[in-house]
Amino acid sequence: MQTIRRLETAAGNLYKEKIIRGFCHLYSGQEACAVGMKAAMRDVDNIISAYRVHGWTYLMGVSPSGVLAELTGVQGGCARGKGGSMHMYAPNFYGGNGIVGAQVPLGAGVGLACKYKGNGGMCLALYGDGAANQGQVFEAYNMAYLWKLPVIFVCENNNYGMGTSSERASCNTDYYTRGDALPGIWVDGMDVLAVRSATEFAINYVNTHGPLVMETNTYRYSGHSMSDPGTSYRTREEIQEVRQKRDPITSFKELCIELGLITTDEVKAIDLKVRKEVDEATAFAKSDAELGVSHLWTDVYSNNLEPKLRGTIAYDIDHIQERKGVNH
Repeated sequence: MQTIRRLETAAGNLYKEKIIRGFCHLYSGQEACAVGMKAAMRDVDNIISAYRVHGWTYLMGVSPSGVLAELTGVQGGCARGKGGSMHMYAPNFYGGNGIVGAQVPLGAGVGLACKYKGNGGMCLALYGDGAANQGQVFEAYNMAYLWKLPVIFVCENNNYGMGTSSERASCNTDYYTRGDALPGIWVDGMDVLAVRSATEFAINYVNTHGPLVMETNTYRYSGHSMSDPGTSYRTREEIQEVRQKRDPITSFKELCIELGLITTDEVKAIDLKVRKEVDEATAFAKSDAELGVSHLWTDVYSNNLEPKLRGTIAYDIDHIQERKGVNH
């Protein structure tokens, strides 16, 4: 969690320096959701999410330098600088999707692939409260239920869809109850241990009975994206109160110290190690080179069935496979 927090702080600073351009959505405050779910996942399990995925990319095996370099658009990034903030990938990690709610039916498809292959895996299909009213979400619920697919539909409810509170956007804010025939569970998304336990239960359930809806109630400290100050629709006092009373990192750290699992000095050593790693990753992301223009159309397809790619007026571009991204 500490590494994700530091990564997001670095990303925010790089954006303010105009080294990161375009969209950039930070995960600060929500770390317990991703870390708790990842702690319960097995090697055969998969995850697909929306666009707030820098932390998930790190958890799924990409180094801090691979994450930050992707954000700055250089060739050392996990997608060689072609994907940016919203389109990062890794083995068993299907992104990073920029269209609100579009990843949910894709997650059902990943679950179908697991069932088809018979590998015992499942898929976490994550979306936010802002996407929870999308029609395609309910269509995915329906198909997954009829086919008994091993999918956990996870609503990461951070209480604000962009600048609109969940109470103003949804007639039913108990998102875990909205699956109709699908059972649902609610979990404190600021408690990493609670998220892990709930996910372990959910994995066992979906592999035995079919899909389930899980709501993780959480909070984001930053605005919706870096272009949103995050204080026009909520007060600074509200944000500060959550930081002081419910911060997932502070709460977990204090619990570990209280139980004698770790000392204050060991916590400081971890912090210093994380800070050093992220600082080095930041320096790399600033100094690495962009891909040359000729590399922009490489690896368009995993297996290109046509001899050429379509250019502006004809199929006149050679398809080159370099396979240097982390998901190749």
